Amino acid sequence: MSAITPERTGVTTQAIEGGQTIRLAPNYWPFVVPALVVVGAVIVFPWAFTLWMSVNRWTLGQARSFAGMENYLRLAVDQRFWESLFHTLTYTALSVAAPMFLGTLAALIFDAKFPLRGLLRGVFVMPMMATPVAVALVWTMMFHPQLGVLNYLLSLVGIPAQEWIFNARTVIPSLVAVETWQWTPLVMLIVLGGLASLPREPFESAEIDGANAWQQFRYLTLPMIAPFLMIAMIIRTIDALKSFDIIYAMTQGGPGTASETINIYLYNTAFSYYDIGYGSAMAVVFFIVIVALSFILLMLRQRSQWIGVEGK
Repeated sequence: MSAITPERTGVTTQAIEGGQTIRLAPNYWPFVVPALVVVGAVIVFPWAFTLWMSVNRWTLGQARSFAGMENYLRLAVDQRFWESLFHTLTYTALSVAAPMFLGTLAALIFDAKFPLRGLLRGVFVMPMMATPVAVALVWTMMFHPQLGVLNYLLSLVGIPAQEWIFNARTVIPSLVAVETWQWTPLVMLIVLGGLASLPREPFESAEIDGANAWQQFRYLTLPMIAPFLMIAMIIRTIDALKSFDIIYAMTQGGPGTASETINIYLYNTAFSYYDIGYGSAMAVVFFIVIVALSFILLMLRQRSQWIGVEGK
């Protein structure tokens, strides 16, 4: 007589036949399939649909037709696209470099012990708690050439009024200043966490050997917090590349197209001019640019390994 008795473990099932126990492999597919469905619906399908749209000539309100590589070839000779790419890379580079420098400096300052340090830390991180659109509206009023407080402060020291976001030469630096003001605290928090985890023994040995503050920072602090700096750089690069709300709320890509990044140009192409096919091709190319930059950052991240016992 044979009987089959399942184990009440929820993971495996046992079958008893002829006095022998047979362990059946657990079936994980009921747990995997829902995740695959979600990933396919949220990530795979939108990108597959974007690729399909990018090879079609499709303007809303008109008949769709297959275009092949026409949209991509059109991008290659689109001067406005190349200008927006240059604006994107310039904005990203400045929006990463400035917060990285200022955030690291702020972390070094707040790592020292002084009165009201906790209160000042709390005040310093407040800008990143505000919503980007609210930040954009406040800074737009501050940048106003006639009524803005910034030009008033400059007038107190005899500096002529500036046009800020209303001048093609100063619009990107002005937008970078807003981005830096809001996201420098994030870099500070990441680097501050790295400083708090550093061992004290190497610094005590360096002090005994007569190393000054700069030498300790250059040869001890900086190499040991390099992984934290890379994490902060990766996060800031991703945020700057996808920045849309602050730029659109403050300038809409203007004056003219002086601050038009790929995100702004893509939005205008797809949702203002209703050229869905061309906008999709632009999104695909932008995705390739992001992948290339991500690969470079990952290579740099690989070089900044945690310092082990061998001092590598």
